[in-house]
Amino acid sequence: MATQAAALVGDPNWPQFRGPRGDSTAADADPPIEWSETNNVAWKTALPGRGRSSPVLLGDRLWLTTALERGVRRTRIGPDDMQTAEHVTLKALCLDRASGKILWDVTLFDVDQPDPVHWLNSWATPTPAVEPGRLYCDFGTFGTACLDAATGEVVWKRRLPLDHQVGPGSSPVIYQNLLVLVRDGRDAQYVTALDKATGRTAWQTDRPPIKTSGANLKKSFCSPLVFRSGGRIQMVVPGPHWVVSYDPATGKEFWRARHGEGFSIGASAAFGQGMVYFSTGCHKATLQAVRVDGEGDVTATHIAWKSLRQIPVMPSPVLAGEELYWVSDDGMASCADARSGTVHWQERLGGAHLASPLCAAGRLYFCAQNGKTTVVKAGKKFERLKENSIDGTVVATPAVVGRSLFLRTDTHLYRFASP
Repeated sequence: MATQAAALVGDPNWPQFRGPRGDSTAADADPPIEWSETNNVAWKTALPGRGRSSPVLLGDRLWLTTALERGVRRTRIGPDDMQTAEHVTLKALCLDRASGKILWDVTLFDVDQPDPVHWLNSWATPTPAVEPGRLYCDFGTFGTACLDAATGEVVWKRRLPLDHQVGPGSSPVIYQNLLVLVRDGRDAQYVTALDKATGRTAWQTDRPPIKTSGANLKKSFCSPLVFRSGGRIQMVVPGPHWVVSYDPATGKEFWRARHGEGFSIGASAAFGQGMVYFSTGCHKATLQAVRVDGEGDVTATHIAWKSLRQIPVMPSPVLAGEELYWVSDDGMASCADARSGTVHWQERLGGAHLASPLCAAGRLYFCAQNGKTTVVKAGKKFERLKENSIDGTVVATPAVVGRSLFLRTDTHLYRFASP
C-alpha cells in the first residue's frame, strides 16, 4: 500500500513531510512537554553541511538531506536577501533512530555555481519521502534521486530544471507506484508524477493560468496533501492564484478555486470537516476554507470562509478535532472554529516562526526560529504548558513518533524523549 494511502488509516512512522497523513498530527504519539540542552535529550548528533529538510522515520532508522556549501555569500538580489555559493554537494544521510549514529552518508548531486537561494531557505530544504526499501530525495531544480533505503545505493536520478527564484521548497509525496512533485516556478508551473521504479514521467498536469505579467508572482512552494473524501482520493495543492484538487493516480483535475493573487506560498494545506484549509501566501495573506465536494471551477460556490487575521506565509495550519490552529511568520498563534473561521484566541509567542506546528497528545508544538518551542494545550482557551529552548536556528518542521520528538537545527539533529 502506498505511503499516503496507508496514512489514511494510520501509520506509526513519520515517512514524509508533516508525518504519515501529511498534516502534522500524530494521534498515537506522546512526545515530551519539557526539554533543554541537558534535559530529556536522548541524543544530539552534529550534521555535516546545512539543510532545512525535516527528518523522516521508518522502523529503526531515520533519514534527511543536507548540503555541503563552499564559498557562500549573503547578498541582495532584487527585493530579496539571498545566498550564493561557488559549489554545493547535496547529500542524503541515514541515522540510527535509537542512538543518533550516522550509518551512511551519500553524495547525490555536485553543483557548481548553483542558483541562489533565499537566506531563509537552503539548498536542501525539501523533505525526503521513505517507504520500505526506498528513499526518495528531491532538491527541486538541482535533481531528484531514488535510493536503496538500507544501503544508500542510488537506484535512479532525474533532473526537472525550474527557476525557483529563491530556491526549492516543495516536498515530494508517494502515492501507489508514483512519486508526486510540484513544480511552481517563475518559468513553468505544473504537477508531475514519476514512476517510482524508473524515475520516468507517468503524468504531468499544467497548473491553471496565472494572469500576471511578473514572473516572480508565479512561483510557489507547497507540498501536496492527499486525503480521502466523498468516496474518492484527492490531492490538493495550493499555488499562485488557485488552489487545485487532482486525482493523484492520473493528474486529472477534480476542482479548482481562485483564491486571489497570492503567490510564494510555503504553507501546505490541512483537511477535515469536509474542507481544505490553506494560506494564500504573499501579497496580503488570507486563510481560506474550501469545501472539497465540488467539480470544475468552484470559486463562486465552495469557498466557505476567509480570515485575514495574522495569517502565515510559511508555517502550515493544523486541524485538531473541530479547531484549526496556525502561527504567523512573526509568532502570533491562533485558534479558530474550523467550520466557521470564528477565532477563539490569538496569543503572541515571540520570535519568528517558519516551521509548521505539530499536534500530538492534545498539545500543540510551535517551534520558533531562535530555538524556542512553545507547548500549548489544544482547545478553545489558550493555555501555555511549557517553553523550551535549545541552541541554534530552527526552520525545519519537527517529527514526532511514540514518546520522541526529533528536532533539527542548522547544525544538529536532536531526539528528545519522555522518561
